[in-house]
Amino acid sequence: MMTTSHTSPLETARFGSFGGGFIPETLVQPLRELADAYLSLQADPGFLEELGELLSRFAGRPTPLCRADRLGQALGRRIYLKREDLLHGGAHKLNNTLGQALIASRMGKSRLIAETGAGQHGVATAIVGAKLGFETQIYMGEVDIERQKMNVYRMELLGAEVIPVRSGSRTLKDAINEAMRDWAGSYETTHYLLGTAAGPYPYPAMVRDLQSVIGQEARSQIMEQEGRLPDSIVACVGGGSNAMGIFAPFLSDPTRLIAVEAGGRGPGQTGRTADNGASLAFGSKGVLHGAMTKILQDPFGQILESYSVAAGLDYPGVGPQLAHLAETGRVLTRLASDAQAVRGFRYLSQAEGIIPALESAHAVGYALEEPQQLGDLCIINVSGRGDKDLHTVMEYEGC
Repeated sequence: MMTTSHTSPLETARFGSFGGGFIPETLVQPLRELADAYLSLQADPGFLEELGELLSRFAGRPTPLCRADRLGQALGRRIYLKREDLLHGGAHKLNNTLGQALIASRMGKSRLIAETGAGQHGVATAIVGAKLGFETQIYMGEVDIERQKMNVYRMELLGAEVIPVRSGSRTLKDAINEAMRDWAGSYETTHYLLGTAAGPYPYPAMVRDLQSVIGQEARSQIMEQEGRLPDSIVACVGGGSNAMGIFAPFLSDPTRLIAVEAGGRGPGQTGRTADNGASLAFGSKGVLHGAMTKILQDPFGQILESYSVAAGLDYPGVGPQLAHLAETGRVLTRLASDAQAVRGFRYLSQAEGIIPALESAHAVGYALEEPQQLGDLCIINVSGRGDKDLHTVMEYEGC
Protein backbone atom coordinates (compact mmCIF):
# COMPACT_ATOMS: atom_id res chain seq x y z
CA MET A 1 0.00 0.00 0.00
CA MET A 2 1.21 3.52 -0.70
CA THR A 3 2.46 5.41 2.34
CA THR A 4 0.75 8.73 2.95
CA SER A 5 3.00 11.78 2.65
CA HIS A 6 2.35 15.50 2.93
CA THR A 7 5.75 16.72 1.83
CA SER A 8 6.15 19.01 -1.13
CA PRO A 9 7.59 17.92 -4.50
CA LEU A 10 10.76 19.94 -3.89
CA GLU A 11 11.42 18.13 -0.60
CA THR A 12 10.80 14.67 -2.01
CA ALA A 13 12.66 15.24 -5.29
CA ARG A 14 16.07 14.96 -3.60
CA PHE A 15 17.77 12.37 -1.42
CA GLY A 16 20.75 14.25 -0.05
CA SER A 17 22.75 15.26 -3.11
CA PHE A 18 21.04 12.65 -5.29
CA GLY A 19 17.78 12.60 -7.23
CA GLY A 20 16.10 15.57 -8.87
CA GLY A 21 14.83 15.90 -12.42
CA PHE A 22 17.51 16.34 -15.10
CA ILE A 23 15.18 16.08 -18.06
CA PRO A 24 14.58 17.56 -21.51
CA GLU A 25 11.88 20.18 -21.89
CA THR A 26 9.60 17.65 -23.58
CA LEU A 27 9.31 15.65 -20.35
CA VAL A 28 8.65 18.54 -17.95
CA GLN A 29 4.88 18.59 -18.49
CA PRO A 30 4.25 14.81 -18.27
CA LEU A 31 6.38 14.51 -15.13
CA ARG A 32 4.67 17.50 -13.52
CA GLU A 33 1.24 16.00 -14.25
CA LEU A 34 2.33 12.61 -12.90
CA ALA A 35 3.78 14.16 -9.73
CA ASP A 36 0.56 16.08 -9.08
CA ALA A 37 -1.56 12.97 -9.57
CA TYR A 38 0.73 10.85 -7.40
CA LEU A 39 0.69 13.31 -4.49
CA SER A 40 -3.08 13.72 -4.71
CA LEU A 41 -3.87 10.00 -4.87
CA GLN A 42 -1.63 9.16 -1.89
CA ALA A 43 -4.37 10.51 0.36
CA ASP A 44 -7.39 9.41 -1.71
CA PRO A 45 -9.33 6.75 0.26
CA GLY A 46 -11.06 5.44 -2.85
CA PHE A 47 -7.77 4.96 -4.70
CA LEU A 48 -6.12 3.27 -1.72
CA GLU A 49 -9.09 0.94 -1.25
CA GLU A 50 -9.08 -0.06 -4.93
CA LEU A 51 -5.33 -0.69 -4.86
CA GLY A 52 -5.63 -2.71 -1.66
CA GLU A 53 -8.37 -4.86 -3.16
CA LEU A 54 -6.30 -5.60 -6.26
CA LEU A 55 -3.22 -6.42 -4.20
CA SER A 56 -5.10 -8.88 -2.02
CA ARG A 57 -7.71 -10.41 -4.34
CA PHE A 58 -5.80 -10.33 -7.65
CA ALA A 59 -2.08 -10.21 -6.83
CA GLY A 60 -2.19 -12.50 -3.80
CA ARG A 61 -0.92 -10.34 -0.95
CA PRO A 62 0.24 -10.77 1.71
CA THR A 63 3.12 -12.98 0.58
CA PRO A 64 4.49 -15.33 3.25
CA LEU A 65 7.58 -14.87 5.38
CA CYS A 66 8.95 -18.39 5.28
CA ARG A 67 11.53 -19.77 7.72
CA ALA A 68 14.36 -21.43 5.76
CA ASP A 69 15.32 -24.14 8.25
CA ARG A 70 17.91 -26.03 6.22
CA LEU A 71 19.60 -22.88 4.94
CA GLY A 72 19.57 -21.45 8.46
CA GLN A 73 21.01 -24.64 9.93
CA ALA A 74 23.85 -24.60 7.38
CA LEU A 75 24.65 -20.96 8.22
CA GLY A 76 24.12 -21.27 11.97
CA ARG A 77 21.45 -18.57 11.96
CA ARG A 78 17.69 -18.12 11.78
CA ILE A 79 16.94 -17.21 8.17
CA TYR A 80 13.59 -16.11 6.80
CA LEU A 81 12.66 -15.64 3.14
CA LYS A 82 10.19 -12.96 2.05
CA ARG A 83 8.42 -14.81 -0.73
CA GLU A 84 7.76 -12.23 -3.45
CA ASP A 85 8.25 -15.09 -5.91
CA LEU A 86 4.73 -16.20 -4.90
CA LEU A 87 3.11 -12.94 -6.02
CA HIS A 88 0.99 -13.25 -9.18
CA GLY A 89 3.33 -13.04 -12.16
CA GLY A 90 6.26 -14.48 -10.21
CA ALA A 91 7.97 -11.35 -8.89
CA HIS A 92 7.58 -8.22 -6.77
CA LYS A 93 7.02 -6.11 -9.87
CA LEU A 94 3.22 -6.33 -9.76
CA ASN A 95 3.06 -4.19 -6.59
CA ASN A 96 4.33 -1.25 -8.61
CA THR A 97 2.54 -1.91 -11.90
CA LEU A 98 -0.87 -2.18 -10.24
CA GLY A 99 -0.37 1.13 -8.46
CA GLN A 100 0.95 3.00 -11.46
CA ALA A 101 -1.70 1.59 -13.79
CA LEU A 102 -4.42 2.77 -11.40
CA ILE A 103 -2.82 6.23 -11.35
CA ALA A 104 -2.73 6.20 -15.16
CA SER A 105 -6.39 5.23 -15.26
CA ARG A 106 -7.31 8.10 -12.93
CA MET A 107 -5.34 10.42 -15.23
CA GLY A 108 -7.36 9.28 -18.24
CA LYS A 109 -4.53 7.48 -20.05
CA SER A 110 -5.35 4.65 -22.47
CA ARG A 111 -1.87 3.28 -23.24
CA LEU A 112 0.97 1.89 -21.12
CA ILE A 113 4.60 1.68 -22.16
CA ALA A 114 7.39 0.14 -20.11
CA GLU A 115 10.97 -1.05 -20.25
CA THR A 116 12.16 -4.44 -19.10
CA GLY A 117 15.43 -6.30 -18.64
CA ALA A 118 14.78 -9.67 -17.03
CA GLY A 119 11.25 -9.51 -18.39
CA GLN A 120 9.47 -9.62 -15.04
CA HIS A 121 8.50 -5.94 -15.12
CA GLY A 122 7.35 -6.36 -18.69
CA VAL A 123 5.21 -9.32 -17.67
CA ALA A 124 3.78 -7.39 -14.71
CA THR A 125 2.96 -4.45 -17.00
CA ALA A 126 1.33 -6.79 -19.51
CA ILE A 127 -0.72 -8.31 -16.68
CA VAL A 128 -2.14 -4.95 -15.56
CA GLY A 129 -2.64 -3.89 -19.17
CA ALA A 130 -4.80 -6.97 -19.73
CA LYS A 131 -6.56 -6.65 -16.37
CA LEU A 132 -7.39 -2.94 -16.68
CA GLY A 133 -7.83 -2.67 -20.45
CA PHE A 134 -4.78 -0.69 -21.59
CA GLU A 135 -2.99 -0.88 -24.92
CA THR A 136 0.47 -2.05 -23.81
CA GLN A 137 3.90 -1.91 -25.43
CA ILE A 138 7.15 -3.07 -23.83
CA TYR A 139 10.64 -1.94 -24.86
CA MET A 140 13.26 -4.66 -24.40
CA GLY A 141 16.89 -4.87 -25.52
CA GLU A 142 17.75 -7.51 -28.10
CA VAL A 143 20.28 -9.12 -25.74
CA ASP A 144 17.59 -9.51 -23.07
CA ILE A 145 15.02 -10.76 -25.58
CA GLU A 146 17.39 -13.58 -26.47
CA ARG A 147 18.13 -14.63 -22.88
CA GLN A 148 14.55 -14.17 -21.62
CA LYS A 149 12.54 -15.81 -24.40
CA MET A 150 9.96 -17.30 -22.06
CA ASN A 151 9.08 -13.92 -20.59
CA VAL A 152 8.82 -12.43 -24.09
CA TYR A 153 6.27 -15.12 -24.93
CA ARG A 154 4.39 -14.43 -21.68
CA MET A 155 4.15 -10.72 -22.49
CA GLU A 156 2.85 -11.44 -25.97
CA LEU A 157 0.42 -14.04 -24.63
CA LEU A 158 -0.96 -11.37 -22.29
CA GLY A 159 -1.60 -9.08 -25.24
CA ALA A 160 1.40 -6.75 -25.05
CA GLU A 161 3.64 -5.85 -27.97
CA VAL A 162 7.36 -6.35 -27.31
CA ILE A 163 9.49 -3.79 -29.17
CA PRO A 164 13.16 -4.83 -29.69
CA VAL A 165 15.79 -2.20 -28.87
CA ARG A 166 18.86 -2.47 -31.09
CA SER A 167 20.83 0.59 -29.93
CA GLY A 168 23.74 0.77 -27.48
CA SER A 169 24.33 -2.32 -25.38
CA ARG A 170 20.83 -3.57 -26.32
CA THR A 171 19.96 -4.11 -22.65
CA LEU A 172 17.92 -2.40 -19.92
CA LYS A 173 19.62 1.03 -20.12
CA ASP A 174 18.76 1.32 -23.80
CA ALA A 175 15.19 0.08 -23.29
CA ILE A 176 14.66 2.93 -20.80
CA ASN A 177 16.05 5.43 -23.31
CA GLU A 178 13.60 4.31 -25.98
CA ALA A 179 10.62 4.30 -23.62
CA MET A 180 11.41 7.87 -22.54
CA ARG A 181 11.61 8.99 -26.17
CA ASP A 182 8.23 7.41 -26.86
CA TRP A 183 6.65 9.05 -23.80
CA ALA A 184 7.90 12.52 -24.71
CA GLY A 185 5.83 12.39 -27.88
CA SER A 186 2.77 10.51 -26.62
CA TYR A 187 2.18 11.52 -22.99
CA GLU A 188 -1.29 12.92 -23.60
CA THR A 189 -2.61 9.36 -23.99
CA THR A 190 0.30 7.32 -22.61
CA HIS A 191 1.71 6.56 -19.18
CA TYR A 192 5.33 5.44 -18.90
CA LEU A 193 5.30 2.71 -16.26
CA LEU A 194 8.91 2.81 -15.07
CA GLY A 195 9.81 -0.41 -13.28
CA THR A 196 12.41 0.58 -10.73
CA ALA A 197 13.05 3.20 -8.05
CA ALA A 198 15.22 5.27 -10.39
CA GLY A 199 14.73 8.02 -12.94
CA PRO A 200 13.47 11.58 -12.39
CA TYR A 201 11.03 12.63 -9.65
CA PRO A 202 8.41 11.34 -8.86
CA TYR A 203 9.44 7.83 -9.93
CA PRO A 204 11.97 7.01 -7.16
CA ALA A 205 9.52 8.00 -4.41
CA MET A 206 6.45 6.57 -6.13
CA VAL A 207 7.99 3.16 -6.87
CA ARG A 208 9.44 2.99 -3.33
CA ASP A 209 6.04 3.73 -1.82
CA LEU A 210 4.25 1.18 -3.98
CA GLN A 211 6.86 -1.48 -3.19
CA SER A 212 7.04 -0.69 0.54
CA VAL A 213 4.18 -3.14 1.11
CA ILE A 214 6.96 -5.78 1.07
CA GLY A 215 8.73 -4.30 4.08
CA GLN A 216 5.50 -3.43 5.90
CA GLU A 217 4.40 -7.05 5.71
CA ALA A 218 7.86 -8.40 6.58
CA ARG A 219 8.03 -6.17 9.65
CA SER A 220 4.68 -7.36 10.95
CA GLN A 221 5.39 -10.99 10.10
CA ILE A 222 8.81 -11.15 11.78
CA MET A 223 7.41 -9.53 14.92
CA GLU A 224 4.63 -12.11 15.00
CA GLN A 225 6.96 -15.06 14.42
CA GLU A 226 10.06 -13.99 16.36
CA GLY A 227 8.86 -11.21 18.65
CA ARG A 228 11.60 -8.83 17.48
CA LEU A 229 13.06 -7.12 14.43
CA PRO A 230 15.70 -8.88 12.33
CA ASP A 231 19.39 -8.20 12.78
CA SER A 232 19.73 -7.87 9.01
CA ILE A 233 17.81 -7.73 5.74
CA VAL A 234 19.48 -8.77 2.49
CA ALA A 235 18.20 -7.79 -0.96
CA CYS A 236 19.67 -7.76 -4.45
CA VAL A 237 20.05 -4.40 -6.19
CA GLY A 238 19.88 -3.43 -9.84
CA GLY A 239 17.84 -0.25 -10.02
CA GLY A 240 16.58 -0.85 -6.51
CA SER A 241 12.81 -1.43 -6.41
CA ASN A 242 12.77 -4.66 -4.42
CA ALA A 243 15.51 -3.42 -2.08
CA MET A 244 13.82 -0.08 -1.36
CA GLY A 245 10.51 -1.92 -0.99
CA ILE A 246 11.75 -4.08 1.86
CA PHE A 247 14.25 -1.56 3.32
CA ALA A 248 11.99 1.53 3.53
CA PRO A 249 9.91 0.52 6.59
CA PHE A 250 13.12 -0.37 8.50
CA LEU A 251 15.14 2.79 7.81
CA SER A 252 14.64 4.16 11.34
CA ASP A 253 15.52 0.84 13.01
CA PRO A 254 18.89 -0.64 13.96
CA THR A 255 18.40 -3.50 11.48
CA ARG A 256 21.41 -3.87 9.14
CA LEU A 257 20.32 -3.31 5.53
CA ILE A 258 22.53 -5.10 3.01
CA ALA A 259 22.30 -4.30 -0.71
CA VAL A 260 23.89 -7.02 -2.86
CA GLU A 261 24.95 -5.88 -6.31
CA ALA A 262 26.06 -7.87 -9.32
CA GLY A 263 29.78 -8.56 -8.99
CA GLY A 264 29.66 -10.12 -12.45
CA ARG A 265 32.87 -11.74 -13.60
CA GLY A 266 34.89 -9.85 -11.01
CA PRO A 267 35.32 -6.51 -9.24
CA GLY A 268 37.43 -4.74 -11.86
CA GLN A 269 36.50 -2.56 -14.80
CA THR A 270 38.35 -2.61 -18.10
CA GLY A 271 38.25 -0.22 -21.01
CA ARG A 272 34.81 1.09 -21.96
CA THR A 273 32.92 -1.81 -20.35
CA ALA A 274 32.34 -2.93 -16.79
CA ASP A 275 32.58 -6.55 -15.72
CA ASN A 276 29.80 -5.96 -13.21
CA GLY A 277 26.59 -4.07 -12.51
CA ALA A 278 27.77 -2.63 -9.19
CA SER A 279 27.01 1.08 -9.38
CA LEU A 280 26.95 1.58 -5.60
CA ALA A 281 30.33 -0.12 -5.16
CA PHE A 282 32.18 1.15 -8.23
CA GLY A 283 30.11 4.00 -9.59
CA SER A 284 30.61 7.74 -9.29
CA LYS A 285 28.17 10.62 -9.19
CA GLY A 286 26.51 11.47 -12.47
CA VAL A 287 23.19 11.87 -14.27
CA LEU A 288 21.44 8.86 -15.77
CA HIS A 289 17.84 8.70 -16.97
CA GLY A 290 16.91 12.01 -15.43
CA ALA A 291 18.39 11.73 -11.93
CA MET A 292 21.65 12.46 -10.18
CA THR A 293 22.84 9.11 -8.87
CA LYS A 294 25.83 6.75 -8.88
CA ILE A 295 26.67 5.34 -12.30
CA LEU A 296 29.34 3.27 -13.95
CA GLN A 297 31.26 5.72 -16.14
CA ASP A 298 34.71 6.20 -17.57
CA PRO A 299 37.01 9.17 -16.67
CA PHE A 300 35.41 11.19 -19.47
CA GLY A 301 31.86 10.71 -18.17
CA GLN A 302 30.84 8.14 -20.78
CA ILE A 303 28.48 5.50 -19.39
CA LEU A 304 30.02 2.04 -19.29
CA GLU A 305 28.17 -1.03 -20.46
CA SER A 306 27.35 -3.04 -17.35
CA TYR A 307 27.33 -6.81 -17.10
CA SER A 308 25.59 -9.46 -15.00
CA VAL A 309 24.47 -13.03 -15.57
CA ALA A 310 21.11 -11.76 -14.22
CA ALA A 311 19.39 -9.55 -16.80
CA GLY A 312 17.58 -7.54 -14.12
CA LEU A 313 20.88 -6.45 -12.52
CA ASP A 314 22.54 -5.56 -15.82
CA TYR A 315 22.16 -1.78 -15.38
CA PRO A 316 24.90 0.89 -15.09
CA GLY A 317 23.02 2.99 -12.52
CA VAL A 318 20.96 2.72 -9.35
CA GLY A 319 18.06 4.56 -7.74
CA PRO A 320 19.01 7.90 -6.14
CA GLN A 321 17.67 7.07 -2.67
CA LEU A 322 19.81 3.93 -2.52
CA ALA A 323 22.81 5.98 -3.64
CA HIS A 324 22.15 8.38 -0.76
CA LEU A 325 21.62 5.60 1.79
CA ALA A 326 24.84 3.90 0.70
CA GLU A 327 26.80 7.16 0.81
CA THR A 328 25.58 7.89 4.35
CA GLY A 329 26.27 4.33 5.50
CA ARG A 330 22.67 3.40 6.29
CA VAL A 331 22.74 0.72 3.60
CA LEU A 332 25.77 -1.55 3.32
CA THR A 333 26.91 -2.36 -0.21
CA ARG A 334 28.13 -5.87 -0.96
CA LEU A 335 28.83 -7.94 -4.10
CA ALA A 336 28.00 -11.40 -5.34
CA SER A 337 29.72 -12.68 -8.47
CA ASP A 338 28.04 -14.67 -11.22
CA ALA A 339 29.50 -17.85 -9.73
CA GLN A 340 28.22 -17.01 -6.24
CA ALA A 341 24.77 -16.17 -7.62
CA VAL A 342 24.55 -19.48 -9.48
CA ARG A 343 25.64 -21.23 -6.29
CA GLY A 344 22.83 -19.46 -4.42
CA PHE A 345 20.39 -20.39 -7.19
CA ARG A 346 21.25 -24.07 -6.93
CA TYR A 347 21.61 -24.14 -3.13
CA LEU A 348 18.19 -22.62 -2.38
CA SER A 349 16.59 -24.92 -4.93
CA GLN A 350 18.02 -28.05 -3.33
CA ALA A 351 17.94 -27.01 0.35
CA GLU A 352 14.52 -25.33 0.46
CA GLY A 353 12.66 -26.41 -2.67
CA ILE A 354 12.54 -22.80 -3.91
CA ILE A 355 14.00 -21.88 -7.30
CA PRO A 356 14.85 -18.15 -7.00
CA ALA A 357 15.32 -15.64 -9.77
CA LEU A 358 19.00 -15.15 -10.61
CA GLU A 359 18.63 -11.61 -9.30
CA SER A 360 17.45 -12.88 -5.88
CA ALA A 361 20.09 -15.61 -6.01
CA HIS A 362 22.73 -12.88 -5.63
CA ALA A 363 21.34 -12.17 -2.14
CA VAL A 364 21.37 -15.89 -1.31
CA GLY A 365 24.88 -16.29 -2.71
CA TYR A 366 26.13 -13.43 -0.55
CA ALA A 367 24.55 -14.98 2.55
CA LEU A 368 26.32 -18.26 1.83
CA GLU A 369 29.66 -16.46 1.51
CA GLU A 370 29.34 -14.06 4.46
CA PRO A 371 26.99 -15.57 7.09
CA GLN A 372 28.77 -13.74 9.91
CA GLN A 373 27.43 -10.45 8.52
CA LEU A 374 23.82 -11.54 8.95
CA GLY A 375 23.56 -11.59 12.74
CA ASP A 376 21.42 -14.19 14.47
CA LEU A 377 18.19 -13.34 12.64
CA CYS A 378 18.03 -12.40 8.94
CA ILE A 379 15.43 -11.84 6.24
CA ILE A 380 16.41 -12.44 2.61
CA ASN A 381 14.10 -10.92 0.02
CA VAL A 382 13.32 -13.50 -2.68
CA SER A 383 12.17 -10.92 -5.21
CA GLY A 384 11.18 -13.39 -7.93
CA ARG A 385 11.09 -16.97 -9.08
CA GLY A 386 13.68 -18.57 -11.30
CA ASP A 387 11.74 -20.29 -14.08
CA LYS A 388 12.83 -17.53 -16.45
CA ASP A 389 16.50 -18.22 -15.69
CA LEU A 390 16.72 -21.98 -16.17
CA HIS A 391 18.11 -21.65 -19.69
CA THR A 392 20.69 -19.05 -18.57
CA VAL A 393 21.90 -21.24 -15.70
CA MET A 394 22.03 -24.30 -17.94
CA GLU A 395 24.20 -22.39 -20.41
CA TYR A 396 26.39 -21.04 -17.59
CA GLU A 397 26.95 -24.55 -16.25
CA GLY A 398 27.54 -25.96 -19.73
CA CYS A 399 24.47 -28.19 -19.71
